[in-house]
Amino acid sequence: MSTHAKRERLLLADLLETHGPDAPTLCEGWKTRDLAAHTVVRERRGDAAGGLLIKQLAPRLERVQSEFAAKPYDELIQLIRTGPPRISPFALKQVDEAANTVEFFIHAEDVRRAQPDWSPRQLDPVFEDALWRRLETAARMYGRKSPVGLVLRRPNGQTAVANRGTPVVTAVGAPSELLLFASGRQEHADVELDGDKDALARLTQANLGQ
Repeated sequence: MSTHAKRERLLLADLLETHGPDAPTLCEGWKTRDLAAHTVVRERRGDAAGGLLIKQLAPRLERVQSEFAAKPYDELIQLIRTGPPRISPFALKQVDEAANTVEFFIHAEDVRRAQPDWSPRQLDPVFEDALWRRLETAARMYGRKSPVGLVLRRPNGQTAVANRGTPVVTAVGAPSELLLFASGRQEHADVELDGDKDALARLTQANLGQ
């Protein structure tokens, strides 16, 4: 049985291929070519990918990513489809599932929702539950830059506190939509917000998850 990460990986590759190298994405400043290069570098160039977390390494990451972005686009797509080399930790099913399920889901939506004719995906309940578990675990990380208190709530009542500040805004939606909202895609996530007017304005303009 294919994993969620593998399914989202193949979907992302298909979307990148379908829309070509110059299509917009929800990642500010990135077109599809840049997103493809980022995906490949993250999995295949651990010596540079540390720049995603460590500020001092960011210039190296930017340089290596630019080098990959200059490669033939079809080559980047194939590298995403085939996945990391066997010596990579990402080649382990458990690591792939833990590290890539959310990564590939969000980036697939980054491509889909940047297009003028996009429509919502109908995700199965098992996948929504998987996304919720990851969001619940990482809620504080996603909400650490929220300028207001932030509570994430599923329609079934399950709740995760992303930020304990005040005043409080509650975001209600499917786990997939809450995940997109909490990762900084507020304008493109289908969630209902409850809170005072000023808090809502501050939250919608914040760089969540960055």
